[in-house]
Amino acid sequence: MKQNVTISLDGVEKIYPSRRGDPIVALKDISLGFEEATFVSVVGPSGCGKSTLLMVLAGLIEATAGTLSIKGEAISGPRDDVGLVFQKPVLLPWKTVMSNVLLPVRIKGGDMAAAEERTRGLLEMVGLAGTEEMYPFELSGGMQQRAALVRALSYDPDILLMDEPFGALDAMTREKLTVDLQRIWLDSKKTVVFVTHSISEAVFLGDRVVVMGTDPGRVLEVIDVSIDRPRSLAVTTSNRFGEMVSHIRHLLGIEEIDSAIE
Repeated sequence: MKQNVTISLDGVEKIYPSRRGDPIVALKDISLGFEEATFVSVVGPSGCGKSTLLMVLAGLIEATAGTLSIKGEAISGPRDDVGLVFQKPVLLPWKTVMSNVLLPVRIKGGDMAAAEERTRGLLEMVGLAGTEEMYPFELSGGMQQRAALVRALSYDPDILLMDEPFGALDAMTREKLTVDLQRIWLDSKKTVVFVTHSISEAVFLGDRVVVMGTDPGRVLEVIDVSIDRPRSLAVTTSNRFGEMVSHIRHLLGIEEIDSAIE
């Protein structure tokens, strides 16, 4: 394992009780190391424990067994250096974009003036300049998700955990936000763990792709994505990209074409 590992999991398991009496093993023997400033995609079918893995890393649920650490410190709850982007934007409808985005900073008692200045730059970076005083209902779905991303970045966390943030968007908006996210990551160089159902999206965005399987949720393989950055959508038609997508489909037993980006 490399020396600059910022997130470490060793033998992590998560077991949920069942009304029928048989425990549900959501995660089984997960051992991974995520290096600093890398973009790690996690892909797999429904029920493989992708979101559970992310919630464990976020400190929102506790692992049943194994050890987890961030920067050498055991994960015992939510951390100030970790940002989380959910599947839906979860913006408060009675607050403006600026108020929604600054909410975590306000809750944490941070420097509001500095955060507001930083937030204006982030909103401009994601194409939301001029929306500061608008309300969520005035924004499209893609714009709302951009605002949610800025909210997670508003207090400048070192680590960003993203749980299928583009899953509810139409294909064209999803493509654009995928490219935008790569650009934002290249600018910020944060450590990102990105959960998705889309194999193409996972390969396009990731430095590494963690492929997970079901029954129980486990790691099938970790794949290094040897494609230069920055990547344009044209890379999705390359032989190398196609080979990696096909390999992951084979691991998952999928024959159908993944249409999220293609």
